[in-house]
Amino acid sequence: MKLLSVVVPCYNEQENIADFYNELLKNEPFLKEKDIELEIIYIDDGSSDNTQEEIVRLHEKDARVHLVGFSKNFGKESAMYAGLQKSKGDYVVIMDCDLQDPPSLLPEMIKAVMDEGYDSVATRRVSRKGEPPIRSFFARMFYKLINKISNAEIVDGARDYRLMTRKFVDAVLSMEEYNRFSKGIFGWVGFKNKWIEFENIERRKGETKWSFWKLFVYAIDGITAFSTTPLAMASVFGMLCCLVAFCFIIFIIVRQLTVGDPHGEVGWASMASIILFVGGLQLFFVGVVGQYLSKTYLEVKKRPLYIVKEEL
Repeated sequence: MKLLSVVVPCYNEQENIADFYNELLKNEPFLKEKDIELEIIYIDDGSSDNTQEEIVRLHEKDARVHLVGFSKNFGKESAMYAGLQKSKGDYVVIMDCDLQDPPSLLPEMIKAVMDEGYDSVATRRVSRKGEPPIRSFFARMFYKLINKISNAEIVDGARDYRLMTRKFVDAVLSMEEYNRFSKGIFGWVGFKNKWIEFENIERRKGETKWSFWKLFVYAIDGITAFSTTPLAMASVFGMLCCLVAFCFIIFIIVRQLTVGDPHGEVGWASMASIILFVGGLQLFFVGVVGQYLSKTYLEVKKRPLYIVKEEL
């Protein structure tokens, strides 16, 4: 008999805990047919509502339900990593608690792994119905950009909803970096992967915890985690600025030796603009270097990705 571990990161999702559990258990006839046992691992990412109490209530009713409660909010990446570490299953699936990752896809995903020989089955949204247009636009631009500048396969619309074999999970866990970007890690480890597409589903209850700013910071983390192209761009722009400055110097010297400066000090405005432009470029690329330096700083400190307060 095989074991399926369902990892469910949660942050202030008290309204969805029971609903998710009930939807997931609709797959029990299929799981019994495939001779698969189930364990459900809720990761409470430092919720401030009654999320943990709801999980404890389910655990008392069903021993297959487990709780890993963090001491504070460490973020979804840490919650997913903790769930993968705590899982014991031959197969592991990560699912959001808000039911935007439809449990009804599980049978198709399990068949792909068990019968078709895939190491992982990932999901992607083919539409962004219900999302603000500006957010959808920037999301699409992010995926186009990161696929051009990184060597990891990151598919547009990819969700964290993914079924993995134990071999795949062990490969992901072997990457112990502090600054985690799981979408990139899943693509980087390789293996045989299948994609399943579905229409976007709006969350059933509650509100999203992902603001535009949080998504922007997450995108920056993804770019710096899987590409050094911004650093190369800084070097290229630096060389171009030096070349342009050298050409200007030659031009000024030649003009001074031939015709002098007939305009006197009229050129101060253009000079100020050039100085401001070059100064802005320098500050921008110092910021780029600072991003990579800050990631290195966090890595070398070797802080734990999460701290467990309670576990059932």
